[in-house]
Amino acid sequence: MMPAAADAGPKAVVELFTSQGCSSCPPADAVLGRLADDPDVLALSLAVDYWDYLGWKDSFARDENTSRQRDYAMSRGDNAVYTPQAVINGRIHVVGSDEPGIRSELADLDADGAGFSVEVTAILAGDRVIVKVPAGAKLHGGDPTIWLVSYSDSEQVEIGRGENTGRSVTYHNIVRRIQPIGMWAGEDLVIEYPVADLMRDGANGCAVLLQTTSNGRIGPIVGAATVKLPTS
Repeated sequence: MMPAAADAGPKAVVELFTSQGCSSCPPADAVLGRLADDPDVLALSLAVDYWDYLGWKDSFARDENTSRQRDYAMSRGDNAVYTPQAVINGRIHVVGSDEPGIRSELADLDADGAGFSVEVTAILAGDRVIVKVPAGAKLHGGDPTIWLVSYSDSEQVEIGRGENTGRSVTYHNIVRRIQPIGMWAGEDLVIEYPVADLMRDGANGCAVLLQTTSNGRIGPIVGAATVKLPTS
C-alpha cells in the first residue's frame, strides 16, 4: 500500500482541560467542537479527574491529563489550574468558554512569534504511522520531545449525576493517550509507530506534537501534525 499523502498541518494547538462534572464546562466543550472544524487548528479535549468527587466520574478522565495541566501551570509560573481552561500552543491559557478570546489569541500567534517554527509531518503507510521532522536549527534549551496523541473524534455522553445531571454533552477530539516517542536534536528524524497500538480505546485520530521542555516540564509547542487513522 502506498503511503497516504500528508495533509497540510495545523497552525496552532488548543488543548481544552474539561470535566463532565464541571457545570461551567459544556459551553467550552461546544467551543472546542467549533474549533475542531477549523483545519488550521488542532483542537484536543483533555478530561481531568479532580472533579470526580462531585458525584459523577468523568468517563474520559485520565490522571495523565491532570498532570499535564498542572505541568503547564508550573512551567508558565502562574499556577493557574481550573476548568474549563484552554491552553494555546503550550504557551498561554484562556477560559475555555471564551471563544472570542481564544480566536483573538490564535490570530495573534504569528505576530507574537508564538507560531510553529519546525515543520512536522505524519502520514499513514499501511500498518504504520510515519512521523518526520526535518533537519533544522537546534533550539535553545533541552531537545524538544515528540509526543504522539491518540484521540476519538466525537462522542455523546448522558450525564447521570453531579453538577451536569440530566445533560447530554458532545465531546470532540477526546484524548485517549499521550505518549513520548522520541526527542529531536535538530537532525533529520523519522519514527515509525504501529497503527494498531494507536487505535486502542476507540481512537480514530492521531496527532504529533513537538514540544519544548524546561527543567523537566512541558513548554511551548513548536510543531504539530495530524493523521487520520483507518476506520477498520
